[in-house]
Amino acid sequence: MAGEDPLYIARRMVRFASEDIGNADPAALQIALNAMEAFRFLGQPEGELALAQAAVYLATAPKSNSIYAAYDRVRADIDKTGALPVPMHIRNAPTKLMKDLGYGKGYQYAHDFQDAFIPQRYLPDNLKDRIYYTPSERAYEKVVKERLEKWRRLQKMVDNKEGKEEKK
Repeated sequence: MAGEDPLYIARRMVRFASEDIGNADPAALQIALNAMEAFRFLGQPEGELALAQAAVYLATAPKSNSIYAAYDRVRADIDKTGALPVPMHIRNAPTKLMKDLGYGKGYQYAHDFQDAFIPQRYLPDNLKDRIYYTPSERAYEKVVKERLEKWRRLQKMVDNKEGKEEKK
């Protein structure tokens, strides 16, 4: 190390793994955290190798700031709208009164469906069509992007079907 506190460097690598690599390589965050923990456990000079290994991994990992950008969009909407009520169908209903008030009514448990997916809305109505996370085409995010596109197509089919039924 060139005089900087190694734990400060580790902290910056953890931030970098989330902010600049994100879901392009989800393992990056765990590697950065493991390197920090290895340094804490081993101390100097032995732990410096773990930090160096993590630094090389992070430097060569595919990059994406899509999560960072999504987080900014979510924060902006929260600043505009404030705290919005949780949709009734995803509210927990541990009491009879809550059930009677409609908490949990219409909820569908994803694991009961094929591929553990159900085209069900989870955002408040005035945000229902808002898309916050737009994955890149890089590395693992490409897989996530394809999955989200499939789910959005299925959601659109359900929405169109429900729209046609409402018009009848």
